Amino acid sequence: MPAPRFQHRWGRHILLFLLTVGTTTALGIQHYVNFASDFATRNPIPDFVDRYRASEAIWWVLKAYGGQGLLYSAAILGILGAHEMGHYLMCRRYNVDATLPFFLPFPSLAGTIGAVIRVREAFPTRTALFDMAVWGPLAGFIVTVPLLFWGMHLSRVVPMPADMHGGYLLGEPLLFQLARWWTFGPIPAGSDINMHPVVFAAWIGMLATAWNLLPFGQMDGGHLTYATLGDVSREISLATAGFCIGMCFVSLSWGLMTLVMLIMLRFFGARHPPVLNEYEPLGRGRYALAIFAFVMLIVCFTPAPANVIP
Repeated sequence: MPAPRFQHRWGRHILLFLLTVGTTTALGIQHYVNFASDFATRNPIPDFVDRYRASEAIWWVLKAYGGQGLLYSAAILGILGAHEMGHYLMCRRYNVDATLPFFLPFPSLAGTIGAVIRVREAFPTRTALFDMAVWGPLAGFIVTVPLLFWGMHLSRVVPMPADMHGGYLLGEPLLFQLARWWTFGPIPAGSDINMHPVVFAAWIGMLATAWNLLPFGQMDGGHLTYATLGDVSREISLATAGFCIGMCFVSLSWGLMTLVMLIMLRFFGARHPPVLNEYEPLGRGRYALAIFAFVMLIVCFTPAPANVIP
């Protein structure tokens, strides 16, 4: 009797999801307080809150800004969840055993370090591998784009304080620049966009899309490269790793991605695991979709994702 397929540890999935809702909501509140401060030129928390006890002050902040924190949480988990469910649903379509998404909480920065599914067996055909790989970034991109433009509508242009210091300077992908121009037009000198937290969630979505589509190993881009180009994907993976090492000299924010790639090279090698049917043709439609995936990589890519402001 064959072993049951698509068996899930529901308790673990639910617990990780709830923890991630908590961390993203908490960070969403922090991001909104920063947004409401207009680059620290005003205090969005009244002075009388300072006289409260710690528990009362936290309760005041939750009542005042908890809804905005949940909005950010819904945006970023919607993007990441769409990405992973794109993978999962394609696994179900081709009967390739896989887990539901595991959301990963993180008590800083974005409030999460992403979400993952675990694929438990080899893909039967190049078509199955291609569809699983492409529909993750594509589903996430479909959710990211309207959130980016809506978040820009919620943002505002404000003068930059002369003594501004600290924080992060985020890189601006081409898609981000398009949304900014579409919403605000030319930005006056001495001013900048005060980004609503929904824009930051969309920025995380663009970063995740670009990094996942890098043509390396068993990342989404590596799957697509193998499905479309075959064994030449090995050389492309090695070149991509070298590219990321070089990008570390442009921005230290490439360090984590580069470290992940080097670990994957050490334990899994550069050669992509074969599918069961190596010689199945993909068809023109999927090659066109591969080109669109490359376009997504270009419009979501930034050479310096985040640099610290001294």
